[in-house]
Amino acid sequence: MNNMQQSAGQDWPRYKHEVALPGGDLTVYASDELFAGLDYKVLEMANNNLQIPGIEYMSYTPDVHVGVGTCIGTTAVWDAAEGYVSPSIVGSDIGCGMRVHLTTLHKDDLRDVKLRRKLVRAIERYLPMEAQQRGTYSDIRLENIVKKGLHGLPNKYLPDSYTPKKSTSLSHVEIGKLAFNEEVLNELPELAWHRGHRQLGTLGGGNHFVEIQAIEIADEQREVAEAWGLRDGQIAVMIHSGSRAWGGMVNQFCTPAFAKVMGKLGLGSADPRLIYAPLSHPEAQRYVQLMYSALNYAVVNRHLIAYAVREGFRDVFGTKCELKTLYDLMHNYAWEEETPQGRKFVHRKGATRALPAGHPDNPRPYAETGHPALIPGSMGTASYIMAGQNGGAANYYSICHGAGRARSRSATKRLVSVHDFSRAMKVGREDEIVVNQHSLEAILDESPQAYKNVDEIIESVTGAGLAAVVAKCVPLAAIKGTK
Repeated sequence: MNNMQQSAGQDWPRYKHEVALPGGDLTVYASDELFAGLDYKVLEMANNNLQIPGIEYMSYTPDVHVGVGTCIGTTAVWDAAEGYVSPSIVGSDIGCGMRVHLTTLHKDDLRDVKLRRKLVRAIERYLPMEAQQRGTYSDIRLENIVKKGLHGLPNKYLPDSYTPKKSTSLSHVEIGKLAFNEEVLNELPELAWHRGHRQLGTLGGGNHFVEIQAIEIADEQREVAEAWGLRDGQIAVMIHSGSRAWGGMVNQFCTPAFAKVMGKLGLGSADPRLIYAPLSHPEAQRYVQLMYSALNYAVVNRHLIAYAVREGFRDVFGTKCELKTLYDLMHNYAWEEETPQGRKFVHRKGATRALPAGHPDNPRPYAETGHPALIPGSMGTASYIMAGQNGGAANYYSICHGAGRARSRSATKRLVSVHDFSRAMKVGREDEIVVNQHSLEAILDESPQAYKNVDEIIESVTGAGLAAVVAKCVPLAAIKGTK
């Protein structure tokens, strides 16, 4: 790590570091302290990634940590016509991302810890934590979902569709539908369709969650916050989930074929888990098309989770309580983007796209302000809503996707006690962060102590000029899945 520190020079403090590796150049966006504390394995992984032919750019966000084949927190760029695609630089949970809904409630409405518990229980009645029970969402055709995304949902699941001028379900999203060659779906086994349908609308386990939060607007961005409909003390709902079994199936289906392609073309790296292929190859194109189907699935999955949360809120606060979509975005995907350098194929694995005001790729409601970039913290710590800045162009407008793990799940279980976790969640106090799990031990590996300090991550992003904080979101209650 000493060589890497020296490469940063003596201009301290800094939030952007250039690292020369044998395989090529890596840019790391991080404060000096976070940069100095990086695990050396992240450099090994970067070096492997940089040896993929034709790579034009690669960077890490400040929440970077070791993953399978590629670090979480990676942006990697190729030419769209002659580049490569790597399932390893997309991630196994294709389309994993964030969603935020704004409610008509104020934090004073949830001051009573008993009421917060009641709300959590109400949401659990509608939101399956594991695979769907038979018959749930039986009126939704999975084929329509993977082909049409949100536009494949029956109207009953778009509760604001009857008021088009106020509707946000279809307009306030990074993607509502991605078109692709639908013939690739004919190759999938029946089991994939069965599992995909059963898991539609489910939260999943690990770091996926639903969190009820109170908004604190940043004074410097109050005008943007008000344009987005944010208010101080407003209750918001943040959702983190992805493509569940469907995305997992895409990876399982395509990985063996990629391995064969690499063998025939003489491609490889020091890490056998890093797979890739030229975009021009039929197997690469099959993966890209199936990946897009998983992106369609993922946005619908988060939408249905939000639908279930809405029903729980209405049970507790009445039918006048609504949850308006602020935004939905992804942080695990690859696709083509038009850039000042030309048409590029951009991978983001654990990286959030944060476009500034005036960027042509902003959805129409956010053309003048830039869209909300949704950055979760860890359980027990704040999350953030940010706005992309013009300086983000240097990093293809990629910022962090969360706090980033500081230690593995096994190490967390070894080093963090249930008592430590309980204190972090303020258990037994009036300001307790209510959790749906009956035992904190069951989710000990997701305790705040497992993650980096999200405030330091956000400082690196703002310090580098990539994005600005619009609002801080303080947790009041969290719902965690188990599988």
